Amino acid sequence: MKTMIEPFKIKMVESIRQTTEEERIEILEKADYNPFRIKAEDILIDFLTDSGTGAMSDRQWAAMMTGDEAYAGSKSFFRFEKAVQNITGFKHIIPTHQGRAAERILFSVAVKEGDMIPSNTHFDTTRANIEFNKAEAVDLVIPEGKIPTLEHPFKGNMDLKRLSGFLEKYHDNVPIGMITITNNSGGGQPVSMENIRETSKLLHKYGIPFFIDACRFAENAYFIKLREKGYRDKKVLEIAREMFSYADGCTMSAKKDAMVNIGGFLAMNDDTLAMNSRNLLILTEGFPSYGGLAGRDLDALAVGLEEVLQEDYLKYRLRTAAYMGERLTEAGIDIIRPTGGHAVYIDAKAFYPHIPASQFPGQVLCGELYRKGGIRGVEIGSVMFGKKDPETGSEIPAEMELVRLAFPRRAYTQSHFDFAIEAIIETYGERDRAKGLKITWEPPFLRHFTAKFTLAD
Repeated sequence: MKTMIEPFKIKMVESIRQTTEEERIEILEKADYNPFRIKAEDILIDFLTDSGTGAMSDRQWAAMMTGDEAYAGSKSFFRFEKAVQNITGFKHIIPTHQGRAAERILFSVAVKEGDMIPSNTHFDTTRANIEFNKAEAVDLVIPEGKIPTLEHPFKGNMDLKRLSGFLEKYHDNVPIGMITITNNSGGGQPVSMENIRETSKLLHKYGIPFFIDACRFAENAYFIKLREKGYRDKKVLEIAREMFSYADGCTMSAKKDAMVNIGGFLAMNDDTLAMNSRNLLILTEGFPSYGGLAGRDLDALAVGLEEVLQEDYLKYRLRTAAYMGERLTEAGIDIIRPTGGHAVYIDAKAFYPHIPASQFPGQVLCGELYRKGGIRGVEIGSVMFGKKDPETGSEIPAEMELVRLAFPRRAYTQSHFDFAIEAIIETYGERDRAKGLKITWEPPFLRHFTAKFTLAD
């Protein structure tokens, strides 16, 4: 059949409140042009993030009813531990309330001031947690990963030549190395198995532990199955196990590819690092057998890790992004190509060539999409990754100005996506009317969450 249907049927619904364009303009102004500051009840289609926003299955809800809420040694923890070890093979599994907690713990015990952490591209919370420890997050994605319209099967790959040179020079200041799968900041682009393997070899050459940011590991594994020679006939679980076999540990926001609304974990093989991580966990998250989560959350997470590896689901998931990408490309809208697994990334710099990076074209596009269709996306550009020049105080722009439309798992249907496509195309037709923005207030870290904006002069 030519038509791909959602591989699920709907058992419960949530009402969406319709708003007028006039109402949305007023809401946007009151929110200081920051979509994070808009109430969820005022959003028509919420593509802000795929993190914790999906719909859990009947099996996950059923598992929550069996949750063991014992403070120590609950049955739920051991079911969760078994599920994670079945995929990753790591010795120590440490639950956390979400991925950034796993990052905070890892970097607190493994990183010191002046250290440098290489990756293909660190995402926002990863970078912020590294910088909070006065270390440097170093991005070494391949050059192709920075050209939005260039077609390449694995644009998330680490630049191995640059990594080799970096390690040769700075290896004494590198306590761990990382790779993000899929590469979220670069368009949800996958990393090849060969690249994971070679990254591991380079780091291990200098005795440096290799950690995977694994929040979308299943999507990455399915891309490998589709695009990399030798993997077409392998099960996604087999591919995932091989990916993790090259690493010494991982962090994961389970709110992505474990398909739960809350949860995460830190996993590793090193006994000393695990002991230090658990000690900090007890201080800040909870006992090591719950780590800030209820037992029912751990049970739902265990089931989600099984369901995310179903190929019917992954085929539908990747095809959803490809469908929107194809429609937008046909309309002349530049996006990161090929589409990734969890989102479509619009090139806001190309969308608004008359708006300079200093006036945040991605943030402008987020506002315009909300005005036109009640759609909430997120800027991944100079608001999220730009920096201040320490001498002049002027903005140093990011390399790309993107708007990410991330798709909650199993939450929206075909008509929702068609509506969103129509609204984006209409916004593109009105692009000349858009005006730039300037920041009126910002916090010291992760400014995109809470910064306030107004129209630029």
